[in-house]
Amino acid sequence: MRMNSAAGPSSLFARLRRVISRSPVGRGWRRSSDLDLWQRSLGFAALGILTLVPLLIIVSSADPEHGRGFAQWLGEGLGVSTAAREQVEQLFTPPGQALRTTTAFGIVALAVFGLTFGAAVQTGYEVVWDLPPGRWWARWRHVVWLAMLTGYLFVSATTTLRRESPAGAFAASLSAVLFFWWSQRMLLGGRVRWRALLPGAVATVIGLLGLRVFSLLVFSPLIASNAVTYGSFGTVLVLQSWLVGVGVVVFGGAMVGRLLHEELPRVAHAMRRRG
Repeated sequence: MRMNSAAGPSSLFARLRRVISRSPVGRGWRRSSDLDLWQRSLGFAALGILTLVPLLIIVSSADPEHGRGFAQWLGEGLGVSTAAREQVEQLFTPPGQALRTTTAFGIVALAVFGLTFGAAVQTGYEVVWDLPPGRWWARWRHVVWLAMLTGYLFVSATTTLRRESPAGAFAASLSAVLFFWWSQRMLLGGRVRWRALLPGAVATVIGLLGLRVFSLLVFSPLIASNAVTYGSFGTVLVLQSWLVGVGVVVFGGAMVGRLLHEELPRVAHAMRRRG
């Protein structure tokens, strides 16, 4: 009797573990563990500081008449308060000066890090979809992706202030979905169908909108307090944390998209069987 009473809870616990492991939650947890989401997002943030920030400074400076350049774009993108935006703007030079001081070596270094950044994003997408690494001769996809990223960021940097209406916000969200949808298809070399990639693009954009709300609630006061405690370096720390969040959204959105693509048909099939 004692053996049965001891085995009862353990048997129940084992069955519960099997049920959870076979559920969508369990499969999602295993996918996130295989993806190593946190470490991959830290790498995304590190390369983002070396690539995205200089790239955004240059492309936003190409049209200085429509704003104050990268600092204003970043403040809008973060979604932080006006006081926090002023702290961010103090980190960067005016648009015209950024273009005048850009050197050929800086552009070459930016291109090298940019291609490395594209390779890192591609590797994350390949892990999400359990695909082998792409062929070495397919690195041209990183060049195309970086060029499209530059164009997309340029349009975003020069039109942010004119998208405050509902129609403008919808157009911005739609363009973001199209960009992330295309990015997955391009970096994966067409090995995954368009239909399967759409949920990931939508999930990524929804995650970025959520990150914007989180930035307003958390990063705004952090920027203000860190600026007092650590000066400009404190603001840089917050920006680095924000880039980590962007990495979580980019890779996590792709992972959620695959789960939705696989799990929704299973749920629909189960509901039809019960009906």
